[in-house]
Amino acid sequence: MKAGIISDTHGMLRPEVAEALDGCDAVLHGGDINKAEIIDSLEKIAPVYVVRGNNDREWADNIPLFLDFELAGKRIYMTHRKKDLPADLSMYDLVVYGHSHKYEESVQGSTMMLNPGSCGPRRFHQAITMAVAEISEERIEISRIDISQKQTAPLPKAASADLKKQIDIIIRDTQKGTSPGEIARRYGLDFRMTEQIVRLFLTHPGVDADGIMTKMGY
Repeated sequence: MKAGIISDTHGMLRPEVAEALDGCDAVLHGGDINKAEIIDSLEKIAPVYVVRGNNDREWADNIPLFLDFELAGKRIYMTHRKKDLPADLSMYDLVVYGHSHKYEESVQGSTMMLNPGSCGPRRFHQAITMAVAEISEERIEISRIDISQKQTAPLPKAASADLKKQIDIIIRDTQKGTSPGEIARRYGLDFRMTEQIVRLFLTHPGVDADGIMTKMGY
């Protein structure tokens, strides 16, 4: 059977990811889903096995922190954070986790360890990745998939042509409780760039426009 393995979508299901999952018999999600609509979309592709991440709040109370199940005769264990894995993994054929946004693949004894990375909003310059596993009673064969990051369209002019001033505008409106989508529409900004700036501002208390530009690689 063919299983798509993803994690840390953080509210975004990229069309390229959905395309890569098309034809899979199951989808494994390692947590930090961020909204139920992601699961709804994935369930239209294949049965979903999902664990709750540290950013999945009240809406995800019914999603387990750990999963222990079988696919195609192989025993699989899932949790979001690697540090929460049990000490003895020898009874499992495949262990899936996430959280770090960094792809990791290794073998521990007879157990395949896999962090598919993040295929949601890009964090700084990290790769956007997922995996597809061919699972049979004989073996598990994992293929890493890198999702190409499309070149972000240049930010249109808001109050000025200066990116720093645009970031200041986004910070100001975010502090007023305005959503990224509304900010982007209001000033004619690229939505993905606006969302990235808002995320950086909210997850790095005290950061200013200069700090955000540094984190974005400018």
